[in-house]
Amino acid sequence: MDRSQYLPGLVLLCGGALFAQALAAITGIEALLIAIALGALLINGPGVPDVCRPGVETHSFWLAAGIVLMGASVSLGAVREAGLVVLGVILVVAVSTIVVVETLSRGVFGLSEKLGSLLAAGAGICGVSAVVAVAGAVRAREDQIAYAAATVLLFDAITLVVYPIAGQLLGLSDIVFGIWAGVSMFSTGPVVAVGFAYSEAAGQWATLTKLSRNALIGVVVLVYAAVYMRTTTERRLSARLLWAEFPTFVLGFLALAVVGSFGVFSSTHRAVIDTAYNWLFLVAFVGLGAEIELRQLRAAGVRPVIVVFVSLLVASTLALALLTLVV
Repeated sequence: MDRSQYLPGLVLLCGGALFAQALAAITGIEALLIAIALGALLINGPGVPDVCRPGVETHSFWLAAGIVLMGASVSLGAVREAGLVVLGVILVVAVSTIVVVETLSRGVFGLSEKLGSLLAAGAGICGVSAVVAVAGAVRAREDQIAYAAATVLLFDAITLVVYPIAGQLLGLSDIVFGIWAGVSMFSTGPVVAVGFAYSEAAGQWATLTKLSRNALIGVVVLVYAAVYMRTTTERRLSARLLWAEFPTFVLGFLALAVVGSFGVFSSTHRAVIDTAYNWLFLVAFVGLGAEIELRQLRAAGVRPVIVVFVSLLVASTLALALLTLVV
């Protein structure tokens, strides 16, 4: 493979990141949000040039790399103190979201079983990546995948704006806001963006919570595969299937968190690492913004949007209620 094909797109991403940082210094707006807006303006305006597409599509890699590096800045002591609480909230909210979406999709709005399952996975676990992962397990059609993905992307765009405003109006602490965003928003990129837009501490808690929730995708894929296997015997559960769907960059994040807990990184090391992952996030979010195509969002239709909207209201309200009691 000719790796030079990625260069134009990488130059575009890096240029967008630099421009976002410059605008942030002038306007006072969070650079990560500006980076996403720049990507969205590009894709919905002139479009991404064909020569740049391979490089721009690497944005998920840079996001994963940034998350891995961020592990060095995470305090495992603080995680241990709230770990069981966070895990409990994640499980309750994720299961509730999946149940609400499945019930509304099939029993109220008459959506197809597979479309409902894709929406449930996307809303309950980790956005478009969960949609794609579960699509393979249930053998969904391409149009169903596109429909579910477009619906999830619509709410990614909405929550990017609404959550920071809601957090400020509600006077949420950094920890509560970070966990709330991580447990109720859909995709990893927007969660990280709104978390760090709120504060550094909120960003770390949002990312940690979202990664913990993302780790459930393997279990969810296996459950859906088992449920849908009642109609086919072609696909069997295996450790390989679980590993293929597991977000393996989580392991890198945990490894650096463990290493950092032993005092391996000095304050200088941590400063360099912090700078590195912040720039990686900026580069990644320019590409993330370039995934938000308005024509695809318009094509999603009304019924899936209503289903996911109701589930988001339930998840966010339930999460806040639980966090108020336990944090």
